[in-house]
Amino acid sequence: MPNLLTDVLGILDQLHIRKVHCVVGHDWGAALAWQLAGRFPDRFERLAALSVGHNASMFGMGGNKQREKSWYMLFFKFKGISERALQRNDWALLRQLWFADDPQVATEYIAELSRPGALTAALNWYRANVQLEQFGDTKPRPAPLLRCPVMGIWSCGDQGVLEAQMKASARYVQDGMWRYHQIRNAGHWIPRDAPDELNHLLRDFLKSTSISKL
Repeated sequence: MPNLLTDVLGILDQLHIRKVHCVVGHDWGAALAWQLAGRFPDRFERLAALSVGHNASMFGMGGNKQREKSWYMLFFKFKGISERALQRNDWALLRQLWFADDPQVATEYIAELSRPGALTAALNWYRANVQLEQFGDTKPRPAPLLRCPVMGIWSCGDQGVLEAQMKASARYVQDGMWRYHQIRNAGHWIPRDAPDELNHLLRDFLKSTSISKL
């Protein structure tokens, strides 16, 4: 994660962007966005996190149900083994686990992951950033408060992360700076499944001057 933070700040510096009005992230992008807004409050004015809440709340609030949903994170730690298993029998495991209801999307992802080094590069996000000891958390971890406006968005059809970890993220945001919205007719991939509703929420959040705790 430190390298990713440095990359983002380096890009902004190269573009001569001193301050960002809002950082928006989904999934791993959300995990990165939480860190950017929390560690560099002088560079990011507000945060919108999709699906994934503050990293300190993931397993402490999600409990065994979240651990069951996140088993693949541990599996991805086994370098070489997970690559071979995912690609075996024309990517049968990947298709079964994440794309059973959308074979066309599976084909598109597999085409990208089949490029030399692409699959390992994708799995390295987990290998570098998932801390094994977090799986044993029984309560949220302590962390500094974010003092900027934050909006958390979670979707009812999400099969990977529970609502509890997103709602618990409010404890890491200064009072009066948190808002939460639940999208009903979408799976984990909110930008793909509910683009219109998401864009409406983001536009409202970006132009708002005050945040009410919901």
